[in-house]
Amino acid sequence: MKKNQLEIACFNYQSALIAEESGADRIELCENMQLGGTTPNAVLAVRVREKLSIKMHVIIRPRGGDFVYTDEEFVEMKQDIKHLKKLGIDGFVFGILSPDGSVNKMQNKELVNLASPLSCTFHRAFDSVNSIEQALEDVIDCGFQTILTSGRGKNVEEGIDDLEMIQKLARDRIEIMPGGGLRSSNIKLLQEKLEPTFFHSSAITDNSETANPEEIKELRNFL
Repeated sequence: MKKNQLEIACFNYQSALIAEESGADRIELCENMQLGGTTPNAVLAVRVREKLSIKMHVIIRPRGGDFVYTDEEFVEMKQDIKHLKKLGIDGFVFGILSPDGSVNKMQNKELVNLASPLSCTFHRAFDSVNSIEQALEDVIDCGFQTILTSGRGKNVEEGIDDLEMIQKLARDRIEIMPGGGLRSSNIKLLQEKLEPTFFHSSAITDNSETANPEEIKELRNFL
């Protein structure tokens, strides 16, 4: 039977260590929290991979802002996947949209194929799509294993109804991972409405960019 698991978004080396020590099942490594997370530099990725025994996914996002990328940015994303894939990581997190707000199937498929056989998560670009029903089918068709989403809300509480709907529409074809303002104070609400899944949180409770070990333990207590 499927069980709830916890992924911690880590914006630095210290957070990655705290995540493992505090009981996270997996981390998502990124940098630049103020930009919503961008591709981490290779030195950081190597240091974290060498130290951690839990699973490690890496975000591929060349900049903050929207999710429509130039040809040069797309080439950069491909190069980052090729390079980071050699480091023994477990998966990638990315998402590309077309200017009209639909999923850019051609570019996403190319990245998923490049990342194969590693797992791919379509990140919160999903919260900017023009049709979640169509986007869900497109993301599944591209070969992603997971969608990270707040249910189009500013946070998971606001998006709870959409999260519930998306998970029902997805059935067992793809995992829906709630993330965006997820904390120990609201995770119980999500658990009551959603089937068991991965939950995603930065577990940051102050103005720093570092995860709070007590918050991770609290999140774990609800799983």
